[in-house]
Amino acid sequence: MEISELYQLYLQHPQITTDSRDCPAGSLFFALKGTSFDGNKFAGMALEKGCSFAVIDEQEYAKEGDSRFILVKDVLTTFKELAREHRRHFNIPVIGITGTNGKTTTKELVAAVLAEKYKVMFTQGNFNNDVGVPKTLFTLHKEHEIAVVEMGASHPGDIQRLVDYVEPTCGLITNVGRAHLQGFGSFEGVKKTKGELYDFLKAHHGLVFLNADNEHLMEMAQERGLERVICYGQDVHNEVYGSVISCAPFLKFCWQTNQLQTHEVQTHLIGAYNIDNMLAAITIGLHFGVTPQQIDHAIEHYIPTNNRSQLTTTAKNQLIVDAYNANPTSMQAALDNFSIMEVSHKMAILGDMKELGEASSEEHQKIADELKKYHFEKVWLVGEEFGKTQSDFRKFKDIEAVKEAIRKENLQGYHILIKGSNSIRLFELPALL
Repeated sequence: MEISELYQLYLQHPQITTDSRDCPAGSLFFALKGTSFDGNKFAGMALEKGCSFAVIDEQEYAKEGDSRFILVKDVLTTFKELAREHRRHFNIPVIGITGTNGKTTTKELVAAVLAEKYKVMFTQGNFNNDVGVPKTLFTLHKEHEIAVVEMGASHPGDIQRLVDYVEPTCGLITNVGRAHLQGFGSFEGVKKTKGELYDFLKAHHGLVFLNADNEHLMEMAQERGLERVICYGQDVHNEVYGSVISCAPFLKFCWQTNQLQTHEVQTHLIGAYNIDNMLAAITIGLHFGVTPQQIDHAIEHYIPTNNRSQLTTTAKNQLIVDAYNANPTSMQAALDNFSIMEVSHKMAILGDMKELGEASSEEHQKIADELKKYHFEKVWLVGEEFGKTQSDFRKFKDIEAVKEAIRKENLQGYHILIKGSNSIRLFELPALL
């Protein structure tokens, strides 16, 4: 079956599922495969539960004479190609966002700003991979006027594969840092892969929103000779620029353009590093005709709910929870910000940074060395990699050991930074603190 034919079938059954436990009546089931499952095995069950058709790529699971089984060469490829076909039926701006750090927060802020004027479709949660991105594209409906799509990467070529079916009309890279080095091989591999968004936009005369303060992004843009660029940053020479006013503990900042008065904005986000994400959202909003007043309103009322830069007040302590992910770049930024926060009795609970490959020991030691200059009252390091570092800080093998220590000690009156890779499970600590 050609993609155009399958799309006509989709229009008659415009609901897609990849989970045999969730089979709405009349939906299309795509038998995706993972490292520990094969959706083909559940295609028949999906049809029994209510799906109208099942797209499979293994002949043995198709019942002879049952036209509800649609056999294709590769289900994931078909899934992505169908999503691209759906996206092509929408002649609207599509903003692609990638980067090492800040892409989810930036996506949320951009969507909040644009929602002041438009009906916005945007990536939910962090559905930013090979499966999540096409799922996002399928949520496009006729009422949407603009789309914001987050794209993640952990291996060379990931962004090229994503942009080929997202087909963004404009976009930005938040930054590039030393993350997923095990997959990328090197920092140069990170830059090359993230830069595939720039490559696509240049080839299709798309617009790039560029953080001109970031030397790596500037270098990547200049190497490619990008022609359509709008610059933002903290330098006054940028088209949109701003600066941090305070972090006490929430970020307060000001912004302006050459034509506008200065705007002061009080946010609900922790972290001076978030000013770059704010300026990106402001720049995109202005480009699409959102008024400065609407932009300020959107940013002032945005409250994070995704374990990123969240302040949680408990009966005993104030917690800065950034436990969704961690890499050397974001860890350093979080520590720098925590050090300048105008609060007392600081404690840091830091978990291992995953997927750093051969650079892991070196990068964890760098963080341990950096920690010495901050003079926090307490520092707890969690995980095998931090356990190998040369330092006098208190070390814990795993999250269970930390929980036991918390139960024994009365930690009260602290401002505690909690940051580490998701698999270390530091997100389980706030309930105990």
